[in-house]
Amino acid sequence: MTPQFWLWLGFAGMAAGAAVILFMAKRRTPAEEADGIIHGIVPIIAACSYFAMATGQGSLVLPAGPDAADVARQFYFARYIDWTFTTPLLLLGLSRTAMHSGMRRPAIVWGLIGSDLIMIVTALAFGLSNVAAVKWTWFAISCGAFVAVFYGIFVQLREENAGERADVRSAFMRNAVFLTAVWCAYPVVLLIGQDGLGFLSPTLALAVIAILDLTAKVVYGIMATKETTRAVDRDLAEGPKSASLRRAA
Repeated sequence: MTPQFWLWLGFAGMAAGAAVILFMAKRRTPAEEADGIIHGIVPIIAACSYFAMATGQGSLVLPAGPDAADVARQFYFARYIDWTFTTPLLLLGLSRTAMHSGMRRPAIVWGLIGSDLIMIVTALAFGLSNVAAVKWTWFAISCGAFVAVFYGIFVQLREENAGERADVRSAFMRNAVFLTAVWCAYPVVLLIGQDGLGFLSPTLALAVIAILDLTAKVVYGIMATKETTRAVDRDLAEGPKSASLRRAA
């Protein structure tokens, strides 16, 4: 299969996934509507990114580096633009699940998003670099920011989530483990792909990232939307007072 196949598959999968998520999302409460929009817009952004890459507008050819073994390579910068918008939205959605009864500590969310943006921007710098010392310094910084994101999810958000009822705690852990497990594969692919050590062929690297993107944005979005629906079902079943405690933003 060619690189174009995987890029067009990514576009089609994201577009279809966005339609499914937005169709599934209920609008019985402001919070439920907001969560549906958050998870629906993520694959829309990703679809635009894949369309740009498939049509040649989202990539450029980087010249060979100073090492004699280096060769020119196709660099897909559009995916980093995608990740700059979509990963903060995914973290926002996860934070809303963790603090189901109200966004009590927005500073945690800002810290998560800030660490995430550092991770993405430094990964972009890693991919653009041809000088080994510079490249691997950027990679190390990006991984350090990734660790900070993990800390925010599994320490800070989990502390806030501990005060929620049992079904919300379970939903948060399922979402957090699923999303972060998928995210852990990205730095590995970047490390061994064409932008890193070059162990993967360009087509294989594109295929793996396309599958990861579809899993993190479409599969996870459907999963998170269902979790929100179940939580709001219980809110409404317990009465107007319980539903009113659900965050409205």
